[in-house]
Amino acid sequence: MHTFLIRLIAIIGILALSSCTNYYNPLDDYDQLEPSTILAAPPAAETDYPAEQVSRGKYLVGLLGCGSCHTDGALVGAPVPGRALAGSYTGIAYSNPMAQSRPGVLYPSNLTPDNATGIGTRSLPDLVRMIRLGVNEHGSQTIPVMPWPAYANIEPDDAQAIAVYLKSLPPVNHKVLANITPGQRSTAPFVHFGVYQSKQ
Repeated sequence: MHTFLIRLIAIIGILALSSCTNYYNPLDDYDQLEPSTILAAPPAAETDYPAEQVSRGKYLVGLLGCGSCHTDGALVGAPVPGRALAGSYTGIAYSNPMAQSRPGVLYPSNLTPDNATGIGTRSLPDLVRMIRLGVNEHGSQTIPVMPWPAYANIEPDDAQAIAVYLKSLPPVNHKVLANITPGQRSTAPFVHFGVYQSKQ
């Protein structure tokens, strides 16, 4: 019984001391966000592509939530008018910022057919390959922040419809930042898990 009382007093003392100690919370370096999770896919422009295919692609882009990442401001709950699917100035951390003070950050690309800053020069087969396999225009495997592994089973006709819809959008000239590799310092905001934004 005596040993039990000594242990109990020791545990109470440790708990009392720990309640007085200030622990570092890694989320103190981040602001919690209310991201825009549902965005309507923007209307297509006049196009020579079949209307049914464009309509199907628009439906799928809305269903898959592409605009939630690829629309400027959507990741922080403030979508920028006129920038639907035109890329994001806010990035997404792809390595753990809780374990690494400077995580790798990916900036979602411009999916409009602007020749200088978007997908204007990319072919439909190239876009289908990107959607289904995550292979970029240079033949490299992309980081699965864009969930291409989950899109691998999209029917080829549906992937084609998405590509056709994207090529049918009005082009928006909007250059996004280059991705940041882990260890580099990001000069623009980014989110972690789409819920927390770095205070910088």
